[in-house]
Amino acid sequence: MTAMDDRTRVDSDSGTGDGGGVSSDLYTYDLAPTKKEGRRWGAYNVFTLWANDVHSLGNYAFAIGLFALGLNVWGILAAFALASVLLFLLLTLSGFMGHKTGVPFPVMGRMAFGIRGAKVPAVVRGAVAIAWFGIQTYLASSVLSALLVALFPGLHALEKHSVLGQSTLGWLTFLALWVLQVLIVSYGMQMIRRYMAFAAPTTLITMLALAVWMFVKADGSIAFSIPDPLSGGAMWLQILQGAALWVVIYGTFVLNFCDFTRSAKDRGSIIRGNVIGIPVNMLFFAVIVIVLSGAQLKLNGHVITSTTDIVRTIPNTFLLAFASLALIALTIAVNLLANFVAPIYALIDLFPRRLDFRKAGLVSAVIGLAILPWNLYNSPVVVNYFLGGLGALLGPLFGVIMADYWLLRKSRVNVPDLYTDDARGEYHYRRGYNPRAIAAFVPSAALAVVVALAPFFHAAAGFSWFIGAFIAAVLYAVIADRSRQIQDVDGESIAVAAE
Repeated sequence: MTAMDDRTRVDSDSGTGDGGGVSSDLYTYDLAPTKKEGRRWGAYNVFTLWANDVHSLGNYAFAIGLFALGLNVWGILAAFALASVLLFLLLTLSGFMGHKTGVPFPVMGRMAFGIRGAKVPAVVRGAVAIAWFGIQTYLASSVLSALLVALFPGLHALEKHSVLGQSTLGWLTFLALWVLQVLIVSYGMQMIRRYMAFAAPTTLITMLALAVWMFVKADGSIAFSIPDPLSGGAMWLQILQGAALWVVIYGTFVLNFCDFTRSAKDRGSIIRGNVIGIPVNMLFFAVIVIVLSGAQLKLNGHVITSTTDIVRTIPNTFLLAFASLALIALTIAVNLLANFVAPIYALIDLFPRRLDFRKAGLVSAVIGLAILPWNLYNSPVVVNYFLGGLGALLGPLFGVIMADYWLLRKSRVNVPDLYTDDARGEYHYRRGYNPRAIAAFVPSAALAVVVALAPFFHAAAGFSWFIGAFIAAVLYAVIADRSRQIQDVDGESIAVAAE
């Protein structure tokens, strides 16, 4: 069967373990497992995921905020060292699942939640991603607007009029970046992989150059803390909260990392890419943050809140343009891998007969535009309660899925049965839903949301993801049905070529 044949027809006669043939409601080219032969993602490709995502504008704002909150140099390094160890473990476990099965996240969730119930975690993950896709595109368009006004002052006139909360120039820059991302995604995962491979070294070189420029400008020294830094118990609490929140930022990614590792050549590629991309790269990131924050504080006593504060101070127009364009390219890369791929697979899973990768990408982008993300970003209530509440659900989802795969199944998966709606299928459960997974998820999710949003639990809010994940994993491990037969069958009989 050729790749074109894979895209246009479903082989309903494929063997599926104990179940019948694959169902057209569950199996499409984009949702199918990838063939083991021909997978192209090596250690460098895995590394580029983190080289781009770690150095995002939002992450710099968060990390620089730790300095502003009172952590000294060693406190920031400790927070990121702890976070990197936790993330390496979580992402490696999640990545191995993708490599073993070759399936994307909406299909992976069928193991624990059932062939129908898995749509819930896919939709939650996709909804969070679509909102942040729009917000990140808006942030990148703001940088582009500022750059254009700096280069062509006459464009400032386009910022005087507003339509639906956005200026004329803002609309033009937002739509330009929106179209660019849609074009990249329209060429599939292979083009996303190539774009990230290009953006990663550009990002690292730019941020390193910016840090060196600031260090030299500060006469080769930096401030190691704000004048009144945290100490004692308050310092250690902030270190733990900083590390926990950093992991929470990647709570989305640890769920759908399999969307990328399903194309990984081997486990070694995942491990090597994660080692360089997470512990090594995150400590490099922490050093950049320390230099930028400490140098700026030493220069004028001002505590910066984001890298754009520094970019705006660059006196050379060429360097300003280069730095701004690099930050825009970085934000697009982050959007593609963290906020575009997940909703694409979720939409395909919801409408398998109507959508493919390209069409789902367009639908996702249109929704990201229709929600007017600049209004979302400027509303603390929406960001904190809607996105914060949805984000808190990701921990319990992760806990149930990990407990099911690693503790109950011990990494044994009947891949063909993930695509059959036959009642004899291993993941049919009760009408396609696993009531025990739902019973573990609902109370742990409710608790996670309360801890994340209720003012009374403010001190523990940063740990809501861990609390939800741990309780959900324990509950599921206790109530899971161990009487069911567990088979280990690969998906090569129904697999398609990896991109």
